[in-house]
Amino acid sequence: MEEKFSRLIFIPIAALLCFMIVYQYVCPAESNTCYLRREDSDLFEYSSSHYTGQVDEDLTKTTFRFNFTERDLDRHVDFNIRGDDVMVFLHIQKTGGTTFGRHLVKNIQLEQPCECMSGQRKCTCHRPGKTDSWLFSRFSTGWSCGLHADWTELTSCVPVVMNKRDKKSSQKRKRNFYYITMLRDPVSRYLSEWKHVQRGATWKTALHMCDGRPPTQDELPACYSGEDWTGVPLVDFMNCPSNLANNRQVRMLADLSLVGCYNMSSMNELERGRVLLASAKANLRNMAFYGLTEFQRKTQHLFERTFGLRFIRPFTQINSTRAASVGINEKVQWRIEGLNALDVELYEYAKDLFLQRYQYNRQKQHQEERLRRRQEKQRLHRTYLAELLRFGGEEEEEEVKVVATTEDYSSQVVRW
Repeated sequence: MEEKFSRLIFIPIAALLCFMIVYQYVCPAESNTCYLRREDSDLFEYSSSHYTGQVDEDLTKTTFRFNFTERDLDRHVDFNIRGDDVMVFLHIQKTGGTTFGRHLVKNIQLEQPCECMSGQRKCTCHRPGKTDSWLFSRFSTGWSCGLHADWTELTSCVPVVMNKRDKKSSQKRKRNFYYITMLRDPVSRYLSEWKHVQRGATWKTALHMCDGRPPTQDELPACYSGEDWTGVPLVDFMNCPSNLANNRQVRMLADLSLVGCYNMSSMNELERGRVLLASAKANLRNMAFYGLTEFQRKTQHLFERTFGLRFIRPFTQINSTRAASVGINEKVQWRIEGLNALDVELYEYAKDLFLQRYQYNRQKQHQEERLRRRQEKQRLHRTYLAELLRFGGEEEEEEVKVVATTEDYSSQVVRW
């Protein structure tokens, strides 16, 4: 009986010893694989002062001019496409906005994709199971607030238009509007606009609404007398003082009501430029998202990280543009930069913030991936140990059955 009892005791002891050996193997005393270290508990804490920019090799040598807070860099948006959230695309001329606008209606993975009919410019972008739109853009709602409406126009117009389209009053429904835009290098953008105007583009149907009214002819005189400015030389294009191509990106992103709209006599030119630039920077920084024409793949990555949406096909970088084919000397380039001094400053600011956001998001993505791998490893360890214990328990039960059967047989032999 003592021998049988010893055999029964040996089985759980052996299982326990096996468990301890395996645990020490997969989780040794000095290992960090079975628990989170102190620094891992702060895995998502971030300080811009400790930002090294070592995630992306092509940016490791970049020197950033501006310091931004974590709030400026982390632009994740909990975009509820089923609820009342609306994405508003501010389309600035010649910034690649047409291409990006098509991505929004044709290239996003959606539960209910936008319906784009052949031969029609606009697509229907309804929320899943509803008839109202989640996107306000040229290719979804058209130029509902005017041709290439700017920030001043959109912020006052979009809520009214969306309520009217969906037949809902602002008292009954409160929407969240997330503004997005694209920016481009000012010299390239300026040359691209000149080539576009030279081919006959005018955008003369634009409303330029500000403080409830459009500008007067004295406030915004035309640069040409005919129907359009077809064939205009670059020199003439640059010589028109009221040419809206000058500093277009700052003007379209700033709150124009701060400077008296298009009334140039409300303050001196230097002060006006300072106010406009500061307003454009603030609005751009606080937008849900903006991309840069010169960084298509990074633009795609940041958009996907910001909104939690995914594109079907990757963005492509096209450098052989009409602006790139224009040969200008150094003197002309200086002149263009001078005419667009505000845009140059804005773009440097925007590029700096954009690349820091990209680096921050890449770093955060890598941290999340490391955490997922660590958690998966821990899960596999727990599963393995559970299976090991279960397997040991089954062997013990089988051994007990064998012993019981032997005892029963022995008893029968004695009784017989």
